[in-house]
Amino acid sequence: MDSSQIQTGAPLSIEIAQIASPSATLSPTSTPSPRISKDAIRTSLRASTIDGVFAAIFSIGTGGVLLGNFLVELDASPLVFGMLASIPMLANLFQPIGAYLSERSTSRFQYSLRIYGIARLLWLILVIGIVSFSLGGLNSNQLVILSLLILVCSHFLGGLGTASWLSWIAMLVPRRLRGRYFGLRNSVANLTELVSLPLAGLAVSHWYGGSIQGYGVILLLGIIFGIVSLGCQYFQVDMNPQLQNTYFVNSSQTSEIQSDSAPNEAGETSQAISMPQMPTPQNQIDSSIWRNSNFLMFLLYFGSWAFAISLSAPFFNLYLLDTLNLDISWVTFYNSLRAGAHMVMLIVWGRFADKIGNRPILISTGILIAVIPWLWLRMGSSPLDLWLWLPLLHIFIGGNWGAIDLCSNNLQIEIAPVKNQSLYFATAAAVAGASGALGATIGGFIAQFAGSFGIEEVFIVSGILRLASLVPLIIKKDLGS
Repeated sequence: MDSSQIQTGAPLSIEIAQIASPSATLSPTSTPSPRISKDAIRTSLRASTIDGVFAAIFSIGTGGVLLGNFLVELDASPLVFGMLASIPMLANLFQPIGAYLSERSTSRFQYSLRIYGIARLLWLILVIGIVSFSLGGLNSNQLVILSLLILVCSHFLGGLGTASWLSWIAMLVPRRLRGRYFGLRNSVANLTELVSLPLAGLAVSHWYGGSIQGYGVILLLGIIFGIVSLGCQYFQVDMNPQLQNTYFVNSSQTSEIQSDSAPNEAGETSQAISMPQMPTPQNQIDSSIWRNSNFLMFLLYFGSWAFAISLSAPFFNLYLLDTLNLDISWVTFYNSLRAGAHMVMLIVWGRFADKIGNRPILISTGILIAVIPWLWLRMGSSPLDLWLWLPLLHIFIGGNWGAIDLCSNNLQIEIAPVKNQSLYFATAAAVAGASGALGATIGGFIAQFAGSFGIEEVFIVSGILRLASLVPLIIKKDLGS
């Protein structure tokens, strides 16, 4: 997901109803009002959902199994696959810098457009590189290096915008509808992946010029859809980070923003809906990250979980493509099954999160996710594995992973106070990014130099560490809800 950030500034005087024009920038000379119109919220949520659809198509072309198969075709080593997984996570170290920069911008939309526009257009260089490779201008090693360089630059730029986007959307989604909305938004994005990924896999596999050229075509289409997704953000209510923070932290007149029976994406309405994370006295006291015990405990969980996951996750698709030597169309089919299960269960998990809270769901599904590396040890190339156990495994992963994605995001939003909220988001992302990158790199070295036995050990240790990372959630019973 993209993210966004908040900023402090002069006292806020904003007529929020006047920013129903989605591209409007908040003006410091406007009249203060705590109300956002029903139509403005509805338009923003729909625009964000459509943004998620087009962004999902962009992600299919620039990551995941298609990019992994592209590198397999170029004979990339397991160490490269470790780097492939670690680079996006290392990019999260740039989120605090992005938070600082976005806090000093005057428009979340303009900031997002600049950062993500450049980051996505950079992939055009790889398209040109693929054309050059097809014409004999580049060799496979040079194309692998170019791919990694594009990945580094694109994700590091994206890291500058993530906290800003998340803070932006956190202020637009009403608190009581947060679980259902994010569940719906992510489900729609996963439905897009469910439909698009197999089609893209078939196109790459059967492209008349070879799978490398086929990937170049899919990548170009993905870039186009990625730019369209940024255009959808124009229709979201824009906010001025410098004014937004001051208003929500210093306003003594209200502790929630109400909407005129503001609807969610399903058309449901709720009177007096509070926007996410309105300040309470405790929120304002705990303005320092390092004095916020709940947030520090969340960081311990988030970082250790990212390390444990990343230790083994980059090598699952590599195992299918290289060890089992499966065709890319079959691997994309498995990944689509996972996306389908993810999509179906997101709506269910969203409603459960609204009812019973995020922490209990994270603990229960975290235990199930922890055993996944051990299940991979049982996978082989027999017809029973290929036709039954591998599909069931991917469905199991997708169904439970939806809860982790949704509830981790919701818990983070719930714990972080409004004041300097984006800095909290950026810090969490940086910790998880560094931990995840370290895990992926260590796993890559072991897989590279220890052979298949090393991968088995990585899977075993990853499962144990996944279970251990849940301890902070278990012992800290007041960690969110």
